[in-house]
Amino acid sequence: MQTNPRLNIRQVPWSNPVGADLRRAQQAELDARFGTPDHEPGPPPSSADCAVFLVAYDKGSGQPVGCGGLRMIDATTAEIKRLYVLPYTRGSGVASSILAALEAEAFKLGYTRIKAEAGSAQPDDRNFYENSGFEAVPNFGPYIGVAHSYCYAKSINARSAAQTAMA
Repeated sequence: MQTNPRLNIRQVPWSNPVGADLRRAQQAELDARFGTPDHEPGPPPSSADCAVFLVAYDKGSGQPVGCGGLRMIDATTAEIKRLYVLPYTRGSGVASSILAALEAEAFKLGYTRIKAEAGSAQPDDRNFYENSGFEAVPNFGPYIGVAHSYCYAKSINARSAAQTAMA
């Protein structure tokens, strides 16, 4: 699961307090970007539907720097949820490392496709997914008919996590 020598990426329960703090920071940032706390179509992810949740720690300082999870959609598809890195670490490969670890975990669980969604106030997230090998797809699930949602998908296999980590 380690894709970046500067990080220690650990799988933790959804209820992990560090993960919960990172998710709250992400939601606060999104609330500010969208100008409202009501920006997520459908039910928020939870321990009941997230098969995997990861927290990345900086090896040098031991501080948490990012997180991400996989929500089960069906037997072969998972959705990236709550992929977030602290602002001061952006551009350093933390998000790509978390994504690669999520792809590896998804493949281990038998998923062959992963999906993601980013809103209109998240152009950096949309670029990130496009640069990570995701393709734009029609909105799916709770995002169908939501004008400010952009959806992406990527097929995964044994090599995809390594390719994502090197991007």
